[in-house]
Amino acid sequence: MVGEALVAEHNVREVLGRIGEAALRSGRNPSDVSLMAAVKTRSAEEIEAVVGAGVAFIGENRVQEGEEHLAALSAAARSKCKIHFIGRLQSNKARKALLAFDSLDSVDSPDIARRLSRIAGEENAKKNVMIEVNCGEAQKGGIGTDEAKALGELIFTLPGLVLAGLMAVPPIEADPNETRPVFRRMKRLFEEIRSCHPAKESFVFLSMGMSNDYEVAVEEGATLVRVGTALFGQRRTI
Repeated sequence: MVGEALVAEHNVREVLGRIGEAALRSGRNPSDVSLMAAVKTRSAEEIEAVVGAGVAFIGENRVQEGEEHLAALSAAARSKCKIHFIGRLQSNKARKALLAFDSLDSVDSPDIARRLSRIAGEENAKKNVMIEVNCGEAQKGGIGTDEAKALGELIFTLPGLVLAGLMAVPPIEADPNETRPVFRRMKRLFEEIRSCHPAKESFVFLSMGMSNDYEVAVEEGATLVRVGTALFGQRRTI
């Protein structure tokens, strides 16, 4: 655990430093950008290490794995971070996801939004959600950019849900700068939805950018970047 903590501290410091430099290059305050650790296939010990190094957001791709992580995390670590669900949200796991996580970042259809609202009512809960936007890759989840605003307007009306932002997974390019136009479109969409949000102070997350391109994403307006490999090394296969 000591070794993992030292590695985590070094990697977190490195990534946060690069985030800060990217923010300054674009005239932004580094404190306006948050770091999320994407923890698919990672151990509870690794998560504890990055939380101990100052990471305040954890991104889970799978409901069952996330539940296992939550059960294994110490109370101290859990109190220092917010756990977001960032994977494909299946209807049959919507209740488990709503009960387990602090935010559901991959809402991508009116049907799943309505289901979550109904479950929230049944559970007497209020949950932050984000819209996952598809950036043009058919094999990935997310709603199309042309439909995202209408989904946002629907969520505004659904009890038990608070629309807190947008999440996008652009195509991975060899040159991160090739993704810059996608990030710019997401920033414009974010501002468009924010302009009609009935509670603008709640709409704060533009979640885009991963290990290969998070610096470009920050330069183009990301407020939350989801980083796995740059924090933990190559992902293990399971």
